[in-house]
Amino acid sequence: MQQNPYGEDPVRLIVELAAAPPRTPEEFAERCVAAGMAIDRPVGEEDLAEILEFIPRWLAVVDAGTSERRAALLNELLTISSAHPRLTDHADGGWHIHYRADGLGLAGVVRAVVSVGTALHLTSRGMDRLGRCALAECGRAYGDFTRGGRQRYCSHACANRDAVRRFRVRQAAQNP
Repeated sequence: MQQNPYGEDPVRLIVELAAAPPRTPEEFAERCVAAGMAIDRPVGEEDLAEILEFIPRWLAVVDAGTSERRAALLNELLTISSAHPRLTDHADGGWHIHYRADGLGLAGVVRAVVSVGTALHLTSRGMDRLGRCALAECGRAYGDFTRGGRQRYCSHACANRDAVRRFRVRQAAQNP
């Protein structure tokens, strides 16, 4: 059975790419392969330029102030990045659904997978399930995959750092 790559994994990939954008086509390819993507054509400078242009557009979705604005921005990304859903059996990988045109380079595939994956993430978990880390000096984007939907930090490290800071402030206030 072929698992469709649209959903949580693409959101995790784009969060990681946004936190540390790739510097070379090779690095971009390696990180996509590490995220479980299959690459069937050479990855070049045009792919790198395309994904580096896409990242800020996706981050605008994260930073949207309302669900309506978030939906509008994501709809723009879906329009330019995805295609009508269709069945495919490329590379003998088993039948599955693609939401993209054939013949795209890696950046085009990532744009489509991330746009559709983000839409599925938000519509299935909630339109507020993207955010920025609450740690003032961090600000990294995150996808909220928690059961309760109350994530405020990009990582446990940032959550712990902020908890220690709040504890120290309380201790200083109690012991002047």
